[in-house]
Amino acid sequence: MTATVERPAEIGQARKRKEDAHLITGRTTWTDNLTLPGLLHLAILRSPMAHARITNVDVSGALTRPGVIAAFSGQDFKDVQGTIPCAWPVTEDMVNPGHPSIAVDQVNHVGEAVAIVVGRDKASAQDALEAIDVDYEQVPPVLDMEAALADGGQLVHPHLTSNKSFTWTFESGAAGTGAAIDDALGAAEITVRRRFRQQRLIPAFMEPRSTVVQPNGDGVTMWSSTQVPHILRTMLALSLGIPEQKVRVIAPDVGGGFGGKLQVTPEEFLCTLVARRLGKPVKYTESRSESLMSAHHGRDQIQDITLTMTRDGTFTGLDVHILADMGAYLRLVSPGVPILGAFMFNAIYKIPAYRFVCDGVFTTKTPTDAYRGAGRPEATFAIERIVDEAAAQLGLDPLELRRKNWITHEEFPYTTVCGLVYDSGNYEAATDRALSLIGWDELKKEQADRRSRHDPVQLGLGISTYTEMCGLAPSRLLGSLLYAAGGWEHASIRVLATGKVEVVTGSSAHGQGHETAWSQIVADQLGIPFEDVEVIHGDTQSSPKGMDTYGSRSLSVGGTAVVLAAGKVIAKAKRIAAHLLEASEDDVEFADGTFSVRGTPGTGKTIQEIAFAAFAAHDLPEGMEPSLDADATFDPDTFSFPHGTHLCAAEVDTETGRVTIRKYVCVDDVGEVINPLIVEGQVHGGLAQGIAQALYEEAVYDDDGNLTTGTLVDYLVPSATDLPSFTTDRTTSPATTNPLGVKGVGEAGTIASTPAVVNAVVDALRPFGVTDVPMPCTPERVWRALQEGSGR
Repeated sequence: MTATVERPAEIGQARKRKEDAHLITGRTTWTDNLTLPGLLHLAILRSPMAHARITNVDVSGALTRPGVIAAFSGQDFKDVQGTIPCAWPVTEDMVNPGHPSIAVDQVNHVGEAVAIVVGRDKASAQDALEAIDVDYEQVPPVLDMEAALADGGQLVHPHLTSNKSFTWTFESGAAGTGAAIDDALGAAEITVRRRFRQQRLIPAFMEPRSTVVQPNGDGVTMWSSTQVPHILRTMLALSLGIPEQKVRVIAPDVGGGFGGKLQVTPEEFLCTLVARRLGKPVKYTESRSESLMSAHHGRDQIQDITLTMTRDGTFTGLDVHILADMGAYLRLVSPGVPILGAFMFNAIYKIPAYRFVCDGVFTTKTPTDAYRGAGRPEATFAIERIVDEAAAQLGLDPLELRRKNWITHEEFPYTTVCGLVYDSGNYEAATDRALSLIGWDELKKEQADRRSRHDPVQLGLGISTYTEMCGLAPSRLLGSLLYAAGGWEHASIRVLATGKVEVVTGSSAHGQGHETAWSQIVADQLGIPFEDVEVIHGDTQSSPKGMDTYGSRSLSVGGTAVVLAAGKVIAKAKRIAAHLLEASEDDVEFADGTFSVRGTPGTGKTIQEIAFAAFAAHDLPEGMEPSLDADATFDPDTFSFPHGTHLCAAEVDTETGRVTIRKYVCVDDVGEVINPLIVEGQVHGGLAQGIAQALYEEAVYDDDGNLTTGTLVDYLVPSATDLPSFTTDRTTSPATTNPLGVKGVGEAGTIASTPAVVNAVVDALRPFGVTDVPMPCTPERVWRALQEGSGR
C-alpha cells in the first residue's frame, strides 16, 4: 500500500535557477576553457579594407616564426571550403553570391578572413600574423543602400549585375486577405508618411565566439559557442561533404547569444578545414574587437511608412517599403529577418488594407542576421512611431488613437490582414494596469506645467502597445516562406530504475533557464520532486533530435514536447500499474505521482515503483518492452502571440540634449508563467537592449567602410547605472495553441521598449517643432533636432 503525497505545484514558483550555481562559482565549461591533447591554436588575418581585389598573399614569413605549425591563404582551401550556407532563400529568384569562409581573390568587408596561422599556442599564432604579406587593389566601397541600388552604381560582387538580392512582397487583397491597398491610398481622408531609420546594431554577447574541432577519421567533433548545435551539424555535413553521422556538435556553456550565435560561421568552417588538413585538434577564440567587427550585425533598415485614416482617426491602410542591408553576404537566415517583420507591422490594430515590400541590398559591410527580436522590433518601432505621428497630425491623444483602432478582447480569436490568427489577448487590461502603475494622469499634469513654465528640462511620455509572433515553429508555414528547415521540437523523458528522471531536449539553452523550467514542468507532470529531474541538452550525440533555440520558441514548442513525452510516460506507466494492481486500466487514476484504483482507497503504486518494475521487467503486461521512457515531437499549427503595454516617462534637457528615463513601466501578457523569476529576468534583459537601441548603441562606418565602433569604448553598451529601475507586471491571457498556455517572453522587452523611449523623447520635444530624432537619441542628435525644429 502506497500513500499519496501531495506536493505544491512547481509551475508558477519563482525557483532559483538550477544552472546558475556552477556559473557563479567559476565551474563553467566555456569552449575556450577546453583543452585536448596536441591542441593547436588558430589565428586569423582579417582584411583592413572594405572592398578590394587580392592580388597576392604570401604566408611564408609566418612559417619562420617560432611556434608556428602551418599557415594558409584562401587559395589553399578554395576547392574544398564550400560556401557558408543561407537557409532562407526568401524568393525563388533571390540572388546569393556565395560566401567563402576565407577570401580567395576579393574581400567585401573589413574583417573578412584572408589568411590563417596555426600555432602551438595562441600568442605564437597571433604574433605571426604580422609576417604575412597581402597585396590589395582597392575598390570603392558600397555603403549607402539607396546608392547601391542606383543605376551604374559600384557592384559589391562583380559577377552579379545588381546589388539587389531580392524583392519580397505581401499585398492584402492580392494575397486573399483584407482589402486592396491602392484603394485605401486613393480614398484616404488623412495620409501620414514618415521615413524611419533602424540603425545597425551589434549583438555584443558576453562570451566571444569560440570553436574547438577534433578530427576523428573521416568525421569531426566540434565544440562551439552556438545557439544551434543541431542546425550547425546538418550544415557542416551539407556544406563540407562530411557524412552527417560522423559529425558531433557540442554546445557547452554558452555565454549569451541574442541571435548573434544563431549562425553557421566562417570560423567554424575554417577550424574544421584546418583540423582535417592537419589531423590535429584546433581551437579558435575571437577577440572582442574581432567579435564586434566580424560576427554578424543586426537591424539596419530604411523604413518608408504610409498610414491612411478617416478624419476621425480610423485606420484604413498601411503601406510599408523597406530597404534591408544584408551586408556583404547572406548568412544563415539573413534574408528572412525582415520578412518576419512583415507579419507584425499591423501589430495590434485593425488595419483592413496592407502592403509590405522589402528589398534586400548588398553593401560592403559585415553581414546582418538575427538580433534579439529579428524583424519584429523593427516592425513594432515603425508602427508605434507612426501612430504617434498620426495622433499629432490629427490633434488626438496617442493613447486614444490606439484604443480606437486596436483589437478588443471580445474579438479574439482575430484574423489579421496578414492572415495570422491571434488566439488570445487583452490589450485593454494590460494598458489600464500600466497607466495605473506609472501614474499617467499625474505625469500628464506635470508635463503641462513644465511646458507652461518653459522649463528647460521637458517631460515626455512615450507609449508602445505591441504584440509579437513567438514560437518560431510551424514547419508548413516556414516551408511556405521557403525556409529550408522545419520548426518542430523534440523531447525524451527517461524515468530511471531509481525513480530519478532524465529529460533530453532539442532546444539548446544559453541563459534562458531551460534546466529549471523543464524540471518544474516534469515535476508537475509526473508528480516527482523538482530535484529529481536532470535536463540534458546541447550535444547532438546525447540529444540527437532538435531544432535549437531562437525566436522565443523554447517553451511554447520545446516545453510542449516535454509535456507530450510526459503524457506518453504516464500512459505506459498506467498500463503497468493496472497490471500490477490487477485492475482495469480505465479504473486507474494518476495524481501527485501515484497510480490508484478508483473507489479503492489505500491501494496504489508510485511512479518510482512503476519505474523499477519496468526496469526489472519481472511482471509486465504481455508484449510490453522494459523501461519507462518516451519520445515526443511537437510541431504547432501556428505561432503564439504575447503582447503588452510599455510606458516611458523621460526628461529631456533642451539645453544639452541629455535624455534621462525617469520612470519605465511595462505590463506584458506572456500567457501562463512557469517561473516568474525567469520571466522577470528575461524582461529586464530585453528592456536593457531595447533602451540601448533607443539611446546608446550604433555600429558606425566611415566613408572608407571601416567600423569606427569596433571596441566597447566606442560601441556604447549601457551598464546598469545607465538604466532606470523598471516597474514590471503581467496580465494573463493563456495561449490556446499549446497545453501549457504559454506564449513567449525572451524578446518582448526588446521589441516594445525602443519605440516607447523614442516616443517619449519626441513627445518632450514636439512643442519645439520636432517630429523625429534618429536613433540612438544621443545628446548631440537631440540638440540638433531642437535646432532644426526651432528653425535656429
